[in-house]
Amino acid sequence: QVQLVESGGGLVQPGGSLRLSCAASGFTLDYYAIGWFRQAPGKEREGVSCISSSDGSTYYADSVKGRFTISRDNAKNTVYLQMNSLKPEDTAVYYCAADVAGHYVLWPPAYDYWGQGTQVTVSS
Repeated sequence: QVQLVESGGGLVQPGGSLRLSCAASGFTLDYYAIGWFRQAPGKEREGVSCISSSDGSTYYADSVKGRFTISRDNAKNTVYLQMNSLKPEDTAVYYCAADVAGHYVLWPPAYDYWGQGTQVTVSS
């Protein structure tokens, strides 16, 4: 059974850090582009970052560039999102997703498998 499971969310103060994990089961992440998305209440799901399957190239939304870092550990079949200098506007449910075709884009319809999400709340 193909499954993605996010973890690492929580409550953090502005300026703090969190590291989200996206663990895959039932398939090997190596061959998939992986994206991180987020959705705040009342807003559309937006792309945060993605990493290619081929050469590990990464892409970031302007809103998180310089603060977030995506990485993958193929040995652990896991992708990470390191989030630093968090702001209240980063508050959202964060989802990881896998793209079989490796499109490596921040466009939700391109992704085939989704996790259930993990809540990130940035507040003092």
